[in-house]
Amino acid sequence: VHSYSGMEHKVKKNIEHRAESMGMTDRILEVVVPTETEIEIRNGVRREVERRVFPGYILVNMIMDEDSWYVVRNSPGVTGFVGMGNKPTPLRQDEVDKIMKRIESDEPRIKVSFQRGEHVRIMSGPFAEFTGIVDEIFPDKGKARVLVSFFNRETPVDVDFIQLVRDA
Repeated sequence: VHSYSGMEHKVKKNIEHRAESMGMTDRILEVVVPTETEIEIRNGVRREVERRVFPGYILVNMIMDEDSWYVVRNSPGVTGFVGMGNKPTPLRQDEVDKIMKRIESDEPRIKVSFQRGEHVRIMSGPFAEFTGIVDEIFPDKGKARVLVSFFNRETPVDVDFIQLVRDA
């Protein structure tokens, strides 16, 4: 279901409320706003952020008939459906499984804010205040390999993302 971006949770509540008040909970089974937890590291500060996987979209598990379609279609905030014309196209089960696996994961994703070749400054640890160039990124470990210059030789050093900031 399409909705206005940023209004997904409100639209989800609207659909659930309408389904309940119109006695359609046996046909409109589940309404989900796909979100995931992401660890964002900005200026050396680590924080967990809830991100929408598909901004502007809501997943609705429903038994498709005229009545259930009417309830969802006329809920406040719903702007349309995914599909051809006015008829919604259901997702394949493998697509649903993939999305649900992603949003039900307990492991937060680490948002990598550095790119290969970028100039960075190490803020803490044994190499504090050294500058270098990002050579390789290991998002699963939360680390980057930085080429630091010692005595005119570049030496690779593995550093946590939280220890790095962009060098101006």
